[in-house]
Amino acid sequence: MDWHMATFLERIHLEIIQAVDRHGSLTAAAERLHLTQPALSHCIRKLEDQLGTPIWHREGRNLRPTQAGLYLLGVANRLLPQLQHAEERLRQFALGERGTLRIGMECHPCYQWLLKVVAPYLRTWPAVDVDVKQKFQFGGIGALFNDEIDLLVTPDPLYRPGLRYEAVFDYEQVLVVAQSHPLALQVDVQPEQLANETLITYPVGIDRLDIYTQFLTPAGIAPRHHRQIETTDIMLQMVESGRGVTALPRWLVKENMQRFAVVPLRLGPHGVAKQIFLGFREGEDEVDYLRGFVELARGQSGRERPEATCLERLDDLEDLSLAEQRLIDIRSGKTQTQTLSQEDVMKHHGLED
Repeated sequence: MDWHMATFLERIHLEIIQAVDRHGSLTAAAERLHLTQPALSHCIRKLEDQLGTPIWHREGRNLRPTQAGLYLLGVANRLLPQLQHAEERLRQFALGERGTLRIGMECHPCYQWLLKVVAPYLRTWPAVDVDVKQKFQFGGIGALFNDEIDLLVTPDPLYRPGLRYEAVFDYEQVLVVAQSHPLALQVDVQPEQLANETLITYPVGIDRLDIYTQFLTPAGIAPRHHRQIETTDIMLQMVESGRGVTALPRWLVKENMQRFAVVPLRLGPHGVAKQIFLGFREGEDEVDYLRGFVELARGQSGRERPEATCLERLDDLEDLSLAEQRLIDIRSGKTQTQTLSQEDVMKHHGLED
């Protein structure tokens, strides 16, 4: 932007452009900004005269942004959140407050993990509030760059100049099946065993689902059906009732096994290892309460490795001979899963109380 243009491009211009884009008309934008429509129109007309180019093309009652208008809208979407956040921080400084830690979520099951960190964090930092955001206009990376959030919780970091990520929690992604499912006694599954299954996932793109990117797609396998469900509890209820299978972190499955008759199975012989990362803008890890959250998350979460193999588990089973016979049946294709009790399945996976 030229230096002389900066002398007449004001914050109100950016607010008007953003408000018109969001609310669809000059009238609605004027109401949102507590201006009269003539005042708003005059302000934009004066800006267009100074720019020497129109911001909108008027098509009846509709406004279509020009190239200049689209550029200014992008500037508005980047700068206005930063200005608002700066004003809020300065207000907090004036009042002696620490502020609000704004956390963005790019991981559906991570919400349960986050709750385990937020509770002790609020006790440790009583002067800091926490706000959690799960939907972003331009994605989690855009929210960080636009200063809409301070931290991004994600299992799939996208490294960009100006951003840093720290791994705070290791976990294993597993397949989840009903205890009555034919696969329930296996410790791990192969991609081709899911070819006739209904796979239930969160409503995100296949390119962001580990069970596809790290398990099914490399093997050239697709499930017979793919259903998307928003909430973890409904997913587990569907799996329990035999309506499909799903993929979740092992720790999350274990936490819900008292409520749902499901078991976790390793994806492939070696499992799918994942990590939860916290992303933030470079330099902001020096903010004490942000650094405090990162350190607490790392210390609070612990670690989760892929489970022991089936043969390694046999020593822990009370009835070794029965377990050996069942393994022989599974390997020969003579699965007895349908006739097994819930206690048998839980015992086989080393998950009994």
